[in-house]
Amino acid sequence: MQANLMLLLAAAIWGLGFVAQRLGMDHLGPYSFNGLRFFIGALSLLPLICWYRYQGKLQDVDWKLLFWAGLPVGILLFIAASLQQVGLLYTTAANAGFITGLYIVLVPLFGVFLKHQISANIWLGCVIAVSGLYILSVGDNFSVNFGDLLQLIGALFWAAHLLTIDHYSKKVPPILLACLQFVVCGTLSMVVAFSIETPTVTNALLAWKSVLYAGVVSVGIAYTLQVMAQKHAHPAHAAIILSLETVFAAIGGVWLLGEELSGRALTGCGLMLLGMLVSQLPLRWLLRSKAFT
Repeated sequence: MQANLMLLLAAAIWGLGFVAQRLGMDHLGPYSFNGLRFFIGALSLLPLICWYRYQGKLQDVDWKLLFWAGLPVGILLFIAASLQQVGLLYTTAANAGFITGLYIVLVPLFGVFLKHQISANIWLGCVIAVSGLYILSVGDNFSVNFGDLLQLIGALFWAAHLLTIDHYSKKVPPILLACLQFVVCGTLSMVVAFSIETPTVTNALLAWKSVLYAGVVSVGIAYTLQVMAQKHAHPAHAAIILSLETVFAAIGGVWLLGEELSGRALTGCGLMLLGMLVSQLPLRWLLRSKAFT
């Protein structure tokens, strides 16, 4: 239950932080924005790491294993985050939200090849959640373009990122794994930024509020919650809960931007919440409840 709550909080932070992510792109390129926010996220964890070390919670760390865990996790995060940011330049937020959210299904599909135990209620929860995601995100004018292709490729890497975290978070301290993946992702992002973009201090200062929120809260807090929670959560469960980011993004639009939720959007949100609940309940319990009624 604690792991599920941590994942739910991470989804809420990401969803509500979508406004900051969009505003930051008004002044910075996608790679510059990602580089700054992931470096800030890594720096924000240093006090907590020092505290853990002082408390003796980081004893006997296998630094070699940590390095070889953080490197692939950070590279996958860099690719997925980059495809998402760049894809937003060529497609709508609705299309991006739906296509990226397809990792709900990709995670259990990949899990089959990794010989994970995927129960029937998880598959049912995935179907319900994806249906809700489609209703929430996609309107009558849905079309496929270059940006959508980038988001689809990104969904594959988000699924791989989640499964890789699931593998390594049980072998190395999650707080160190989170920090290292931020450093790797931030470094790669800035290398690309200085190669193809023209980041300036002036533009960074203009976007400082968005970058600070995205770095400390969306990266430093939310991604760390994900890594720590996945030490105890099934990856398919985690994917469904994290997909609620889209629901919280819709709530954020109403709360922060004064947008209105249509009946269609409310139906989509409800189905996604139902999918999360179904994935958490044993199928035997669901069948007994149906028989009882």
